[in-house]
Amino acid sequence: MSIEIKVPVLPESVADATIVTWHKKPGDVVKRDENLVDLETDKVVLEVPAPEDGVLTEILQAEGSTVTSNAILGILTAGSVQASSAEAKPTAKSESKTTGTEKTTADLSPSVRRLVGEHEVDVSQVKGSGKDGRITKEDVRNSMSQTSSAKAEPQLAFTGSRPEQRVPMNRMRVRIAERLLEVKQTTAMLTTFNEVNLQAVMNLRSQYKDSFEKKHGVKLGFMSFFTKAAVEALKRFPAVNASIDGNEVVYHGYYDIGIAVSTERGLVVPVLRDADNLGLAGIEKNLGDYAAKARAGKLSMEEMTGGTFTITNGGVFGSLLSTPILNSPQTAILGMHKIQERPVAENGQVVIRPMMYLALSYDHRLIDGKESVQFLVTIKELLEDPARMLLDI
Repeated sequence: MSIEIKVPVLPESVADATIVTWHKKPGDVVKRDENLVDLETDKVVLEVPAPEDGVLTEILQAEGSTVTSNAILGILTAGSVQASSAEAKPTAKSESKTTGTEKTTADLSPSVRRLVGEHEVDVSQVKGSGKDGRITKEDVRNSMSQTSSAKAEPQLAFTGSRPEQRVPMNRMRVRIAERLLEVKQTTAMLTTFNEVNLQAVMNLRSQYKDSFEKKHGVKLGFMSFFTKAAVEALKRFPAVNASIDGNEVVYHGYYDIGIAVSTERGLVVPVLRDADNLGLAGIEKNLGDYAAKARAGKLSMEEMTGGTFTITNGGVFGSLLSTPILNSPQTAILGMHKIQERPVAENGQVVIRPMMYLALSYDHRLIDGKESVQFLVTIKELLEDPARMLLDI
């Protein structure tokens, strides 16, 4: 029986997709739900699984082709004798591999086992850094990131004395370029700066990082502190959590925080829904999962849709100061930067403290300079005295 392999129904905001990679060629045996082909839209990479066991008999759309919803990509012959015989041969090998995998995953913690299962990670290829060589969630995420980077790295072959090579921008890069230009042309964007002394936050992390990781199974990072501080500041300055729709201002009574994540394909912004209801552990767990999904190209449209405010951290790459661009239709974005020890004055004495420059880019059509400065000062005060977040003062 012949089955048509079709492009899945694309979201309303996505008109078409590009065929990036066929993982099978005509004549190959495939199993039900095995990924056949990757489709790239301007937002996500979609996988098209095999609907049944069988043999891929024909490819109708080559790599690089542009396709729309329900377009026929290829033909699958289901339940063929060829598929049955081909599957019968490696049975012993498959069983042996499965047994070995089960022995390995049995030693994983529930959270690590879940992450491995969700992303189909081959744990035999992951080197454990935990106690007695055990695999941690960070090990799994690093492995996923390395695998994704290896796949995404462009293969450049230069020849001649003054070589050049033209490589088409992927759809995400093209869409990012369009959005950035649109923001620059349609908003009155300004940036205000401040600096924050992170000594108190670093002291907290140093004091509780081991017990925090032991209890919650995730490391205590800086991003969770900044996210909590941003949410508290947004509560006090509703305009910063708002958006402009035509001639109307939309004030949001919820706090969906977008966290910018850099991937080989471009910058993506997964959204922490209702961040005001998450503790530090919940924020760190969600951020870790999103980062792993982003680098593996597994983020869904829903996970990147919406958001009322965005945080971006150029400090992880060494940036000391920058002016982040708004994530439209949001009216503000917070830029974090590198933590650097600098001399500062405290109580008439010069001391060395871990300092970070903060940048808040905002849409001046809605947010006045006074509000933007006060908002950034609020974040500074909350981070320099984290007890304020607990006491709501």
